[in-house]
Amino acid sequence: MNLKIGAAVILTVGLVGCAKRPDAIVPVDIPMAAYTNLGCAGLSQELVKERSTLASLSKQQNQAATGDAVGVFLLGVPASSTFGGDKEGQVAVSKGKVNAIESASKSKGCK
Repeated sequence: MNLKIGAAVILTVGLVGCAKRPDAIVPVDIPMAAYTNLGCAGLSQELVKERSTLASLSKQQNQAATGDAVGVFLLGVPASSTFGGDKEGQVAVSKGKVNAIESASKSKGCK
């Protein structure tokens, strides 16, 4: 009986520490004022750059989430999160930057 309880505790702890999928990560609130000094061309360049960064981070985050799921299943430990693979904070910041750039672009009437 104690073995079952111990296994349940380990599994619960493992699941709590698992990396989230990128679509489940909430963006950080970044004010659009950080980008209002740029013109439409600059905003467009920044948006392309930040979307590329977000795509790269999202790919890494998906790999971390998959690694955690496998690690918890096989070892009872979220391996990717344990060893620094979780990029949740970076994904949240990048999503916030994309939102801020898009808002600044809209406020300036850029296309």
